[in-house]
Amino acid sequence: MLDKYIKFIKGVSVNPLGKWGVVLTTSSFITFVILEFARLVGLITATYVGLINYLVFPTLFVIGLILIPISWRKWKKQTGKSTKELLTMRFPDEDVKESFLGAGIIKTVGLFTVINILFLIIVSTQMLGFMDEPEFCGTACHSVMNPEWTTYRQSPHAHVACVECHVGEGTKALIDSKLNGAYQILSLTFHLYDQPIPTPVHQLRPARETCEKCHWPKKFYGTRLLNIVHYKEDEASTPQYTTLNMKIDVGKGERKAGIHWHISRDNQVVYTSVNDQRKKMIWVELRDKDGSVHRFTNKGLTETGDRESEPRVMDCVDCHNRATHIYEEPAHAIDRRIHQGLIDRTLPYIKKVGLAAITRNYRSKADGMENIRKHVEGYYRRHYPNQIGQMYDKIDQAVQTLQAIYNRNIHPGMKITWGSYPNFIGHDGCFRCHNEKMVDDQGKAISHDCTTCHSILAMEEKEPFQYLKPVKEKQKNATMHKYLQDEFLNSFNE
Repeated sequence: MLDKYIKFIKGVSVNPLGKWGVVLTTSSFITFVILEFARLVGLITATYVGLINYLVFPTLFVIGLILIPISWRKWKKQTGKSTKELLTMRFPDEDVKESFLGAGIIKTVGLFTVINILFLIIVSTQMLGFMDEPEFCGTACHSVMNPEWTTYRQSPHAHVACVECHVGEGTKALIDSKLNGAYQILSLTFHLYDQPIPTPVHQLRPARETCEKCHWPKKFYGTRLLNIVHYKEDEASTPQYTTLNMKIDVGKGERKAGIHWHISRDNQVVYTSVNDQRKKMIWVELRDKDGSVHRFTNKGLTETGDRESEPRVMDCVDCHNRATHIYEEPAHAIDRRIHQGLIDRTLPYIKKVGLAAITRNYRSKADGMENIRKHVEGYYRRHYPNQIGQMYDKIDQAVQTLQAIYNRNIHPGMKITWGSYPNFIGHDGCFRCHNEKMVDDQGKAISHDCTTCHSILAMEEKEPFQYLKPVKEKQKNATMHKYLQDEFLNSFNE
């Protein structure tokens, strides 16, 4: 086989162009096989090597294949001889001589053609699989996608492949994604992308097509307890507890509707927003299954010249807009790390000091990482010089945790800072529609009562479930305490 190949490449190398074709085809094939073997056995793990191996070498292989017949055609034109005459000049008589199954050279060409086709099919299949891996999505365009890659790996969906949400199933989805990917490569090459990447991303797949593969709305029933711990910016970083009983029901049968009523198939919520940003609503409609429509219009909207978006049917991502690429609020991020034990609350004023350290404006990420340490260590050296030795291990752990918070959420290269990407889970999302300015034709506003979505069992109190305790007549908030307690108990009777 090798001897036959050597004879063949010598025969087709009729001029410099043909020789270049042979060199490109042979070298790219051999290099691809070596690198692919190294990647499969784990000797090479860098994504860029895979990118080169699946895109560059197959491309060179195809270019080499194209150059060979072009060079042959050019040689034929220069000599003015027929193909048979040229074959006789370049190959032994036994290869050119016709037989029952055809000339040997024809069989050789056919054999190598089959091998080439099989090689390209295997490469294409492997390439598609490689490009569907999260590592490719997150690291191939490192400067642009690094923020999304960083947040993805620390998200609840870290074990869900990017393509499960971003590509979809079927040939059309595959073709669309590759065309979009080609444009993104051009955008990266010529710096045509925005910084930060604008949201919402309008070409995302429909939420029902993606989210509901795992999250079935009909199973969102009943209530769910949520206990939130915030820490004050005092010396002890005193904890304050907010306990909520979230009403998440879809509302089927005798069950009372809760938050997921908004995406129930029994009704449809439609809205338009200013400049299609989904932040400031222009109007919102409830379209019932009986055909009735109830519209609420934002009477507080006074801007002129703003573009009204196309009507949009509300779905999962209108509230869960940061389901995977979650950027934290600085105070909440520190609260979580204290609660997890990653930051020691016995360090005096650690919540206040840490918050000041991570919210300053730094020139670069490296500058930020360095100055977070300087800020925290400097504070304790100045104010607690006698205890600094005893506290140093706790301070060092706190610094590393604060640096990790900063590294996850702040990306100067893409101009991402605190608040660049708002999260609509919570009041910021709910109050877009649930406010006193969103009214119908009779002037009635959409309900914005605090207990519409959750019962409040504690609100920044010293203990969780504070409002389930007996009410004391002389206590400061006795009336509110009694009201919230009754609301919670009565919510189970409705």
